Amino acid sequence: MDRAAVGFSEEQFREACAELQQPALAGANWQLLVDTLGISIYRLLDQQSGLYEYKVFGVLEDCPPALLADIYMDLDYRKKWDQYVKELYEKECDGETVVYWEVKYPFPMSNRDYVYVRQRRELELEGQKVYVILAQSTSVPQLAEKSGVIRVKRYKQSLAIESDGKKGSKVFMYYFDNPGGQIPSWLINWAAKNGVPNFLKDMAKACHNYLKKT
Repeated sequence: MDRAAVGFSEEQFREACAELQQPALAGANWQLLVDTLGISIYRLLDQQSGLYEYKVFGVLEDCPPALLADIYMDLDYRKKWDQYVKELYEKECDGETVVYWEVKYPFPMSNRDYVYVRQRRELELEGQKVYVILAQSTSVPQLAEKSGVIRVKRYKQSLAIESDGKKGSKVFMYYFDNPGGQIPSWLINWAAKNGVPNFLKDMAKACHNYLKKT
């Protein structure tokens, strides 16, 4: 992804926000992949890459929206609760804050790493506050590719969070990446069906543990 191509428009924030009210699943071949424990995952085949885009809808009980957004943005805290993080930090590159993230992959596969920019905003939708976080891959010379680690060059994520009307959060997440290399289809399917719900459950647990500390 060329650096010049990275930037988030007002429309992108609004689109992520709108998915909480009216999921945009019509007009495309979105398929329901998983519907379990209050989490629904849909997927859509990306013709260009042969990989899938994912949309996730769910409710995380007893996790207030503002706190959930804070936890998602807190990279140091994520290193404590996300078992798949090998390295994760922010770096200033030419006046822009860039995130470096290395993800552990099961043996004998190579780890993957990401370089991306992200932005958080708070929007109002029908009198309700919505927290939206967008992320997209970028490329900077200060964070060159490492030997033995495969760089993910196409990565995009959107997250929108609002109150569920009780003590919890209603969550929408869009996700696409091209992990490169030869990854067996069973692992991709496992990650989609189990990895995403497990990530949300881990994030909810991190939220509860954070509340206990404060």
